[in-house]
Amino acid sequence: MVETLELCSRIGLRDLHISPSSIFPCHAPLVHLIEQGVITRITTSYMNGPVADAVMAGKLATPAVLQTHGGRAAAIEDGRLGVDVAVIAAPGVDAEGNLSGAIGRAACGPLGYAMVDAAHARHVIAVTDMPDQALPRTCIAAHHVDQIVRLDSLGDAKKIASGSTARVPGPKGDGIANMAAELISASGLLAPQFSFQTGAGGTSLAVAQKLAPIMAERRVKGDFACGGITAPLVEMHKAGLFRELRDVQAFDQVAVRSYATNPSHFGISASDYASPKRADAVAHRLSVAVLGATEVDRDLNVNVTTTSEGQIVGGSGGHSDIAEGARMTIVTTSVQSNFGPKLLSNVLHRTTPGTFVDAVVTEAGVTLASDRWQHISKDLEEAGIPTLSRHGLFESHGDTRVHERSEGPIVGVSEYRDGRVIDVIRGN
Repeated sequence: MVETLELCSRIGLRDLHISPSSIFPCHAPLVHLIEQGVITRITTSYMNGPVADAVMAGKLATPAVLQTHGGRAAAIEDGRLGVDVAVIAAPGVDAEGNLSGAIGRAACGPLGYAMVDAAHARHVIAVTDMPDQALPRTCIAAHHVDQIVRLDSLGDAKKIASGSTARVPGPKGDGIANMAAELISASGLLAPQFSFQTGAGGTSLAVAQKLAPIMAERRVKGDFACGGITAPLVEMHKAGLFRELRDVQAFDQVAVRSYATNPSHFGISASDYASPKRADAVAHRLSVAVLGATEVDRDLNVNVTTTSEGQIVGGSGGHSDIAEGARMTIVTTSVQSNFGPKLLSNVLHRTTPGTFVDAVVTEAGVTLASDRWQHISKDLEEAGIPTLSRHGLFESHGDTRVHERSEGPIVGVSEYRDGRVIDVIRGN
């Protein structure tokens, strides 16, 4: 992406609108293109690093738009987010021009977000460092591709496992994961049609590892695990605990290898995954979702977009999509991080509405937020899992101060999955 936009700058293009699925620290060179007016609009689902800092500083000419993964897919499909040119990194390309992320020096797993772009962009350019390979899996069919360009290297695939997916939870996170697994066990949802997704945080991923022996002991074979697939979910599938994996994005090398070799590990598009306009989307068929949080407030609104100081550090990604779609949505979080309290009177930014949160699990215990799950509190207590009311959780462990929002200019807006603005981000 960076090289493409630098070329656009050299040939004199200005006032560009870019819409990558995510923006990370490796995209730091885009900052000078923002400052020069080459890039004046950004629509994405997640951002952190220097570009996010530039947005906070007001360097982007127009407020950045943060969509959910499903919302972005739906917007591309119905034309609200028109894509003139899509440049897609393709680790594998065969002689016919089909694209795959399953093999190659930069193998990355399914090209789930790019599938939607390729199907609807006016012009599609695939870039690859490994052309003319026999593909074990096809992500994007050749008839969606207009040009193929060869590069010396697409990048280092070893860096796929980074950030939150690379962190191992400490004793506190491990305890939270244990309680979340026991909550799922008590929910009554562990049945042959069980379907499951975890978020990318270390504690959320640990829940899968804690859940595996419970499923094995009960001889439960679930229908599918989905989302950004990780090693714990691959191991659960190998152990026969899920019939298949449905993968929009591989989060580590174990998942990449599984996608290349396992016929029951399916790549899906972002639309298949979470489009709010599709009743058959995976997000709407989940039994349980385990998600993380930067902040949670008394109404159980969740912030995964900014820090308590207002800096952009993420975005919804699939958080809001999955929270609304799953039968039981569990948010796991510690009471306090190294940076301060996480249970607040009011979140600084509302990413996911609290109406779709069924339970919050902290080191203090389980809080059943939804009335439809109150009946399992006795089972939890009998299993030795402490339970707290919402009032008790926040009175005992919450920060009672009201956090004032900045009065600075709006530098970003968060769209809910249906396209409505759910909150705004103000600069300093």
